[in-house]
Amino acid sequence: MEVARVLCFFSIPYSNNTFPCVLVHWYKQIGSQPDNATGLWMVCPMIREDRSRELSVIHLDSVFRAVHLLPMFGNSDPIHPAVRYDTSLDAFKAYYVNKFADHHSFEILS
Repeated sequence: MEVARVLCFFSIPYSNNTFPCVLVHWYKQIGSQPDNATGLWMVCPMIREDRSRELSVIHLDSVFRAVHLLPMFGNSDPIHPAVRYDTSLDAFKAYYVNKFADHHSFEILS
């Protein structure tokens, strides 16, 4: 299972062809099996030693499907009021990959 956050869709014209591409930020799997309590796989953003994101440009055909990432909330830390829908994937350190989002997700991730 490979999980990435899409940052940008674009295309590259080259020699009478157009190549549809995606700029992605990679997430790495936490552990070798799903979480015991939830049955969900866990991921965290891949960050390089210099604290920059692990980014790649991949062909659009490499994207299999969208997934729903659920933040792994701390036991005592409330959600900061500044966290919004468009910043939430930068606000948490780890996420569950939601296999219950729909039938296809369940089949793929189970």
